[in-house]
Amino acid sequence: MIQMVDLHSQHQKIRTEIDAAIKSVIDSGRYIGGAEVDGFAKELGEYLGVNHVIPCANGTDALQIALMAVGLKPGDEVIVPAFTYVATAEVIGLLRLKPVMIDVDPNTFNIDVNQIEKAITKKTKAIVPVHLFGQSADMFSIMEIAEKHKLFVIEDNAQAIGATYTFPDKTTAKTGTIGHIGCTSFFPSKNLGCMGDGGAMFTNDAELAGKIKMIANHGQSRMYYHDVLGVNSRLDAIQAAILRIKLRNLDKYNSSRQHFASLYDGLFSKNQNVEVPARAAFSDHVFHQYTLKVKNSRRDDLKKHLESNGVSAMIYYPVPLQKQLAFKKYHRPGSQFPVADKLCEQVISLPMHSEPDVEIIEKIGKTLNAFFGV
Repeated sequence: MIQMVDLHSQHQKIRTEIDAAIKSVIDSGRYIGGAEVDGFAKELGEYLGVNHVIPCANGTDALQIALMAVGLKPGDEVIVPAFTYVATAEVIGLLRLKPVMIDVDPNTFNIDVNQIEKAITKKTKAIVPVHLFGQSADMFSIMEIAEKHKLFVIEDNAQAIGATYTFPDKTTAKTGTIGHIGCTSFFPSKNLGCMGDGGAMFTNDAELAGKIKMIANHGQSRMYYHDVLGVNSRLDAIQAAILRIKLRNLDKYNSSRQHFASLYDGLFSKNQNVEVPARAAFSDHVFHQYTLKVKNSRRDDLKKHLESNGVSAMIYYPVPLQKQLAFKKYHRPGSQFPVADKLCEQVISLPMHSEPDVEIIEKIGKTLNAFFGV
């Protein structure tokens, strides 16, 4: 079976470095914090061009801590896209805030900026754009709206680490560094993944960075002095050591993903039954997922065909947030999500990672095309 992600092949190419890094941490006896965690935070900050990087235990914690750091109160509203992984909205509800879902762009699958202002009320305090599948949401428009209405912007960058956003004046910035706080996950299958759980937050605001650090460490300003209620969320030293090595390879990994995405595009260029991923004019695409839209209501049958022929395929996401039972109480009467609803019936993601070869991509393409007689 061709897997969605081949972490084993990626590991073999850097195994000697990884083994040495892990041994070094074990020999040091410093498993929490220390030089590896500090070194990774510094190097990731330099890569992203951001002043402060605060590592944490996972991407969900990163989102929760970021929301805690901006001082929102129970009942405050936070705007999120309806088509995303549950963690984006889950942490909002856990903090007794109200996730307000809006529809997404039918091409990029990211939050529809034209609908944001319609959703803003006196209780709205923040926007959480998600850079879904590997390319940026329209951050220039989002930041304009946020500034106008005095809202915080917390970027969910778990799927787009390394992607670059281009502003109208042609200046650029890495995703996750444009809003007030950026959050990411280092789950193993991510473009920059560790060998367990891990996450981080980024900001250029020194005051926010200080709050984030306190909250992530039991609310401590210094040992045993707790200024605020916090959590315990840490990236361990072994994962940091692994991530330092993988960070040096991130641009290469993303370039490889982009290359194989282009090969997929070519293979499906004559197949009128599927629509290849759109590329936004303002962002490159680092292809955490290569996600097609399948026409003619044949998506589920296509998935069965691929899997019966040894090709893994995934549906991200089969149910939009507004139809999840956990979020039923947040649904605004009369609100509609035609794009998110349709995407949940159409999308299918094919194997995509940093190590596939041309023959594998061609096999996947031929297998998919054969289902449609192309």
